[in-house]
Formats: sequence, C-alpha cells, structure tokens
Amino acid sequence: MAPTLLVLAAGMGSRYGGLKQIDPIGPSGETMLDYSVFDALRAGFGRVVFVIRRDFEAVFRERIAAAYEGRIAVDFVFQSLEALPAGFTVPAGREKPWGTGHATWCAREKVREPFAVINADDFYGRDSFRKLSAFLAGAKADEAAMVGFRLGNTLSEAGAVSRGVCSVDTEGRLLSVVEHSGIQAVDVGPGKKLSPDTLVSMNCWGFTPAVFPQLDAEFHAFLESLGSAPAPKAEYYLPGAVSELIGRGRLQARVLTTESSWFGVTYREDKPRVVDSIARLVETGEYPKKLWS
Repeated sequence: MAPTLLVLAAGMGSRYGGLKQIDPIGPSGETMLDYSVFDALRAGFGRVVFVIRRDFEAVFRERIAAAYEGRIAVDFVFQSLEALPAGFTVPAGREKPWGTGHATWCAREKVREPFAVINADDFYGRDSFRKLSAFLAGAKADEAAMVGFRLGNTLSEAGAVSRGVCSVDTEGRLLSVVEHSGIQAVDVGPGKKLSPDTLVSMNCWGFTPAVFPQLDAEFHAFLESLGSAPAPKAEYYLPGAVSELIGRGRLQARVLTTESSWFGVTYREDKPRVVDSIARLVETGEYPKKLWS
C-alpha cells in the first residue's frame, strides 16, 4: 500500500506576513509545497492530504491541487478551532486552533494507510522522503519514525526560532523531544549551550494509522488539563504528544538522520536565501527547472 503524505498547511504565517504556503520560490513559480510533493512522488507516495483552514480551500484547489491532477491523488482536511472531541467546547478567549498535534488528529478519518507528516512551509529534501517511504513500507502498528536534522542547518539569520531538541538512545531510538524557543544563530556553536550537531525535529514524521487512537487519547488529556482556563495560546504539539506516548511505552520511534538540506521561511527575510538554495539544487540537477512540465 503506497503511503500518504499529510501536509500541515493551516497556519497563516504571522511572522512571515502572509500565506507563505503558496508563495513562489522556484524558478518556474514553484512553491515549497511543490518540492515536497515532487520528492514524495518519486519516493513512492500515492496520495497527499492537505490540512488547511476552510477559508484557504478555494486558493489551495486553484493554485496547488490543480497542479497535481493526473500525478497524485489529492484530498483535504479542515482544521478549525471548533474541531474538538465530543464533550469539549472552545474556552472563552481562545482564537486559534490547537497546534500540530491537533492538525494531525483532524486527519484521523481521512488517512487509513501508513503516512508521513510534514509542515507545508519547510523544505526537507529528497533523502527525507526516501527514508520515510522505506520505513513506512515495513512499519508495525506501535512504530513511528522521525527525520532528524542538525540544529546548525536549521537556523534563520532573520530572527529567533523554536526547535524540538531530541534525545536519542545508542540504538537510534527517540527518547523525547523538548521544545526550545528563542534559539538564534549566536547561541549555537563551540562552548555554547547547544551544539550545531544537536538533532532536532522539524516536524517530519512517519506513522501508521494505529497512532490516531493514541493521539485522540492524548488530545483528550491535553484538553482536560486546561480545565476552565481560557488558555489562549496553549497548543497540542505533535512532538510533545509523541514524547508522551514514548514515555509511557505506547510507541517506539526510530530517528532517521538525514544530511539533506533543510530550509524554511519563518520570516519574510528568509525568502531570498530559500530562493537561492532552490536555484542551486536546480543547477546541480537535483530538480528540473520546471517541476510540473
């Protein structure tokens, strides 16, 4: 069974200042999404499911999904603030959805095969999808995988970033992911608190459908922990949920270390660097000048 690519694309990009998921960065107007789907296709993925906001639907169908017609099956899942388990209501003062764990949970009725999860606005490289596809081909129900990147290769010159710092055992199994915020390039290097070789999660995961009941239980626990508090910014992060499942022995996660180039567009000032990076990969033959010819 060909795996599915689940793309988390519901964020607005407040620091970026626009809908960065569909901002062109390739030489022929390609988006970051286009490169992820292209890499997934050549790694053997058979379907892509986008998690978006309802008000993005028209532009996604027109500018994204139309490009993939006849190449890969496309489906949509809608993430909203009101999408909650039975018995829960939106707390007063809450204005935004519940994070990457919630976005993945929203896809539980649409994804029935092994699947990868990625962010829409990150570039993960061909090797990441190849390794995820190979893992998913033989993954057991209680197994997951995370593609690990080197911290030094994931920083932005335009400002601070948040990264999930990973603890890994000697056999390459993930022990935990701890979110660190406010990381800047000047804080990473020899003699600093964080080494550039530190493995971090960039939200590039592989799961079987058996993870959805687990995520559902974790999401229930997260919402119950909020009680009646307004919780205007509390988020149900996917790395945090995975860490909880690992800690309780409900899930095993293998770390797939890659030397693929990672880059993203957290800030609008990041875009020129991303455009240049894509151009160099096109020049070396990693990608055609026009992806969807």
